[in-house]
Amino acid sequence: MTDDTPKPRALGRKVIRPTLKPTDLLTEKPEWVGTWTAQIITLMPDAFPGVLGESLTGRALKDSKWALRTINLRDFGVGKHKNVDDTPAGGGAGMVIRPDVLDDAIQHAGQFARGNMPLIYLSPRGKRFDQAMAREWASYDGLTMICGRFEGIDQRVIDAYRIQEVSLGDFVMTGGELAAQAMIDATVRLIPGVLGNAESIEDESHSNGLLEHPQYTRPQTWRGLEIPEVLTSGHHGNIEKWRREKAEDLTKERRPDMWESYKSTDPK
Repeated sequence: MTDDTPKPRALGRKVIRPTLKPTDLLTEKPEWVGTWTAQIITLMPDAFPGVLGESLTGRALKDSKWALRTINLRDFGVGKHKNVDDTPAGGGAGMVIRPDVLDDAIQHAGQFARGNMPLIYLSPRGKRFDQAMAREWASYDGLTMICGRFEGIDQRVIDAYRIQEVSLGDFVMTGGELAAQAMIDATVRLIPGVLGNAESIEDESHSNGLLEHPQYTRPQTWRGLEIPEVLTSGHHGNIEKWRREKAEDLTKERRPDMWESYKSTDPK
């Protein structure tokens, strides 16, 4: 975010103990802890943790290196059928999530948030998510993410809370749950101790403004194809030079937008 961008409002001060079953957190006692926490306001709480419960992020979740909490928007619905949406003002197709329902859910989330935990709305019209944003989010105390459905949420809630709208990419999905999981994964892995190897983060695509260089491993020969000789030479200077050149070539070829940005900031 730029300096002149209105800052999203943070919520509350408390946080919840992490678990691989986030719905269980609703019955657990809030604790004062310093764990990076993702709160998810969603109509599909059972979609979490999903892939976030697997591999390194899942292990880090079990080890309390980050925490996850879901808030079922349906719990705040109105009427006998717990309605959360209504028809768009002015007419049109689809349904819009009601402001009073979402407001109640956000207020509930505020009871468990702490410190700097901005509100994020997963929206196709939002700023596109990237590695720089993931690094910024990892420096926060956590996030409260709103997963939209239908035609979106009432604009008045976005304005009242100064919610930051963020998009996974230039396409439309049926809801924000998958996008939220992707963004959380990209962010959580930057939290110290989650990956266990800080150097691997620095060498990845986008970390230095370039796409990552090609990777190889044993066997030395596969289907008649050899690992590039420089990578087995033991000459670290030549290896780093080769990797840099390949990263630059790939970026120029596949992401000219990234290449132009990189050239404008590269000190060379």
